[in-house]
Amino acid sequence: MAHDLPKTYEPGAIETRWADYWIKEKLFSVPTAPPGETRPVFTLLLPPPNVTGRLHMGHMLNHTQMDIIVRWHRMRGFLTLWLPGTDHAGIATQMMVERQLASEGRKRRDMGREAFIERVWEWKRHYGGAILDQMKRLGDSVDWDREYFTMDEKLSRAVREVFVRLYEEGLIYRGKYIVNWCPGCGTAISDLEVKHEDIAGKLYEIRYPVAGSSEFITVATTRPETMLGDTAVAVNEKDERYKHLHGKKVLLPLMNREIPIITDDLAQPEFGTGAVKVTPAHDPNDFEAGLRHNLPQIEVIDEQARMNQNAGPYAGLDRYEARKRVLEDLRQQGFLAGEKDYTISIGKCDRCGTVVEPRLSTQWFIKIAPLAKRATEVVEQGEITIVPENYKQIYLNWMHNIHDWCISRQLWWGHRIPAWHCSCGEIIVAREAPEKCTKCGNSELKQDTDVLDTWFSSGLLPFTTLGWPEKTRDLEVFYPTTLLITAYEILFFWVARMIMFGCHFMQGHQQDPKVKQASGWSDKKDDSVPFRQVYIHALVRDAERQKMSKTKGNVIDPLDIIQRFGTDATRFTLAAMAAPGTDIAFSESRTEGYRNFANKIWNAARFMFMNIDRVEPGLRPGTGSETRSHTGVGVAGVKAVTLEDRWILSRFNRVTKGVNEALSTYRFHEAANQIYDFFWGEFCDWYIELIKPRLLDESDPHSARVACVNLLGIFEAALRLLHPVMPFITEEIWQAIYDANPPLQSIALAPYPQADEKQLDLAAETEMAILHDLIVSVRNVRAELKVEQKQRVPIQVFAADADIRKLIEQNRGSVERLANVEKIEFVDNSLAKLSGARHTARFDVHVIYERKIDVAAERERLNKELEQIEKEIGNGQRQLSNEQFLAKAPAKVVEGIRNRAQELQVLREKVNSKLNELR
Repeated sequence: MAHDLPKTYEPGAIETRWADYWIKEKLFSVPTAPPGETRPVFTLLLPPPNVTGRLHMGHMLNHTQMDIIVRWHRMRGFLTLWLPGTDHAGIATQMMVERQLASEGRKRRDMGREAFIERVWEWKRHYGGAILDQMKRLGDSVDWDREYFTMDEKLSRAVREVFVRLYEEGLIYRGKYIVNWCPGCGTAISDLEVKHEDIAGKLYEIRYPVAGSSEFITVATTRPETMLGDTAVAVNEKDERYKHLHGKKVLLPLMNREIPIITDDLAQPEFGTGAVKVTPAHDPNDFEAGLRHNLPQIEVIDEQARMNQNAGPYAGLDRYEARKRVLEDLRQQGFLAGEKDYTISIGKCDRCGTVVEPRLSTQWFIKIAPLAKRATEVVEQGEITIVPENYKQIYLNWMHNIHDWCISRQLWWGHRIPAWHCSCGEIIVAREAPEKCTKCGNSELKQDTDVLDTWFSSGLLPFTTLGWPEKTRDLEVFYPTTLLITAYEILFFWVARMIMFGCHFMQGHQQDPKVKQASGWSDKKDDSVPFRQVYIHALVRDAERQKMSKTKGNVIDPLDIIQRFGTDATRFTLAAMAAPGTDIAFSESRTEGYRNFANKIWNAARFMFMNIDRVEPGLRPGTGSETRSHTGVGVAGVKAVTLEDRWILSRFNRVTKGVNEALSTYRFHEAANQIYDFFWGEFCDWYIELIKPRLLDESDPHSARVACVNLLGIFEAALRLLHPVMPFITEEIWQAIYDANPPLQSIALAPYPQADEKQLDLAAETEMAILHDLIVSVRNVRAELKVEQKQRVPIQVFAADADIRKLIEQNRGSVERLANVEKIEFVDNSLAKLSGARHTARFDVHVIYERKIDVAAERERLNKELEQIEKEIGNGQRQLSNEQFLAKAPAKVVEGIRNRAQELQVLREKVNSKLNELR
């Protein structure tokens, strides 16, 4: 590859090329580790995106953080495996294909199960890889040779094995229970897939006639249509109001059916009328009460949320239409005692937004308590650590209150439940289809029509992707995985279930002792856990800190941002803002700033190449004269002959130490910001400027050559430091450094910098900090005095400490050049009280400059400026003292006025100071 970089940095021109190169060369493919492997191992499982997915900002953040950590470990010499794959996403994919069929005027039930499943596979082949293609565009350094799909045959076989084992252990059972039924998706969904929201509703009071008397008992309900399935009225045994009704019956209005009055704690005297209707088939609490009292279970609402034949004259009506009709009939017949406004918490399907219907249904369940016990202990005991720490308690609270998991779904796309039904009523659960019924010998068996919840199969991925149920070398080396980086919203959907399944099925597993020791894990650590650590990443919000939603119209498309600013700049934005536990307010202006940062590095590289090729054309590593062998510790080959050399070498090592420490605790923002400050500020803005005279000094070629070598050494090491965050630009420049003859195929395989304590030089850092303060002080005073940029001015310096004076004298040339100073005069007395001076703890500096001005005109200008400031201050004070305004104005508007008021106070002081000087 040609070593000359184009004049203009164009991220789009280089990013696709390097992304393709990494994949083509299989740089990140990890073969099975040989016996005797002694390298530390780092394993990361990619949270598999849905096969229907498209990249959003949450993905972008997740993938950025994962790729940074993976590249960092790989460069540090770890045997690094990042496992990619996609999830079949049962409900989402089936919905997608059914919509496609609907556009053709077809329905899945008309074409049959087998034909529909084939259609889904066809859809997957054509459209299912979009998000994987986007991952490749991001440069994700995953092992593409190990890419999996959750419906692959090997994984499907493992799913069947898990189901059968759990059934044989008595942990999977089938029964009728109240489930969350989504009429839109046509399936049961778990508690986690139900999103609750409060809405304005009504509480209706209905009078039930007591059989054999003229008395009524009044119940309250928010769902009057369910009364058609009532099988009892409950009162509390301690409620004196209803003591005389114990054991009696009431006539169910509209249905003319007698139902008993029962005593049960379901009824609370302080709530409503103290009497409640009992509908066992349509309410979870009523269902439990029905079991306690052996009540009939009458279903009146079907799978489409329409009233069924048990609803009598209301059969066929939609549930909400039925509610209107029921209320109207109750009112006409005198049974509606009253209604009042009431806030109702309704559950909606997280997938399609349909209001969920609690419904009695025959489903498959997992007894979760035995699995949850160990999954709770491993987090409590620190076998798995969760970062940030506050999520640990959230996880434990949920685990302590966990319910049995409904794992069956009434779909066609997914892992079909390995159970076969015989007409004699026998159910055979088996790994393969049985030939005949084990009870009656009948060979006509029908497989269960339900499929498993998508989270069931994805909960097995940490071990099934490594070859389980076989005992593979991959399991021995790469399990437990090291880290999981994921979002909070799937902490229970996925993370908790992986922990439960891993601890159960990998019980007794032992990681290769040599690998475990090299990776830094204690011998006592439990190897059954699916991962050692969980990092919960933040939520990406818009610039106003609002959650992104299509409804608000504030969704940011990461591909659009990448197209405009480049992947590197987008990644850096997310990394630099990713403080643990803090949501990210994504800002395009920040991304533009990091695009400028990349451009700064690009131009610095071009400057370096231009000078190296001028000083000594064959000086680049790879051309023969300065080939380097990297150990990763410190910077090799740098000859620290000047203060700036010792300083930049020390600063690089100190920053390197800080970056490694930050990444080890997932403080991505600290790592990114330290690299930014070093590369842009210290290296580009200071070091390059400081060594320019040496680079350009034709009278001393040796000095110029040393300067080139030092510049190249620090630059190359800084590229490796930056690479995990900005992989594309660093690869492009690194390859150019080696003039297409690098010692390795990629910078991604080069060692990550580690601090060398011997190269730290506190004295050099302190001395350079003094010079830095002096130069910046002169620059600031020049700006305040409005000295023209090109005009050189003399300065006076007072330094009580002789060493500081000596330091400034020794570096007089740098100060004069970088601060645009004509000459430096040292004085013996303080300069602090002079106009145009700066006082610091180490020195005073005075810029000698007389600007000829029209005093009267300047005074008039300043007075007008002061008048305008006073007017604006007054307006702000009036607004901030207006209680009505403060109550109505948006918080950000009020905050803006307060901030502006502070700015105006500072401006007023400055203008008054200038007026005093003129007087």
